[in-house]
Amino acid sequence: MAELEITIGGRSFMVACQEGEEHFLRTAAAMLDTEAQPLVAQMGRLPEARMLLMSGLMLADRTASVEDQLRVLQARVEELENRPLPEPQKIQVSVIPPQIPETMAEIAARAEALARKIEDRIAG
Repeated sequence: MAELEITIGGRSFMVACQEGEEHFLRTAAAMLDTEAQPLVAQMGRLPEARMLLMSGLMLADRTASVEDQLRVLQARVEELENRPLPEPQKIQVSVIPPQIPETMAEIAARAEALARKIEDRIAG
């Protein structure tokens, strides 16, 4: 079991945790310290239990608010996922630009005219 020293509200505590869980403990302690710092700044030195209780309650309040927001967002996501898909729109895209057939017809006419000239010279 790993032991860490954490600081909350300017006070140090030795806390044990499972090996590999140190990062999570440090993160949780930092969150609790973030709540404790304003309390200590406003009220001065509080009894340890009161500081931890008030910090924990403030953190719990913040967590409850985030959980409420999460529930609202999850309901919205579910609503959007259950919405029927819109009818697909049919969009016609020309594969061949409109000027290509005209150009091809013109090239074919020129090729035929050249072929006639060559046939006339050969025959003549």
